[in-house]
Amino acid sequence: MTSKHNKEEYKYEDLDLLRHLQEKQDVSQRELAQKMGISLGKINFILNALIKKGIIKVQNFRNNKNKLAYTYYLTSAGINEKAALTVKFFKRKLNDYDILKRELAELEEDMKKINASETKVHDE
Repeated sequence: MTSKHNKEEYKYEDLDLLRHLQEKQDVSQRELAQKMGISLGKINFILNALIKKGIIKVQNFRNNKNKLAYTYYLTSAGINEKAALTVKFFKRKLNDYDILKRELAELEEDMKKINASETKVHDE
């Protein structure tokens, strides 16, 4: 895996996390990890990086089990970051779609040629 690919993967995870936090702020790191399918340690790492960048802020409170819990809020910078990441990933996925569409068309042509040559062989 290249470092560029890793960087894009982290950015996608940032976007995914921001989406989850925009929908539900009072969520545990364990719940986020389960929803996103990544480790608890990675969630903690991403959250801390986003907090350090000022993308999200965190507040603690006592939940109904009298345990310390956290609420995560997107800051105005976080809302802007989420919008920028959304546009970036949309453009990237649209480009991926165009490439895949061309590759599928080429494969379809190859299949037609293979079928045509197989028909010739069977006719002889």
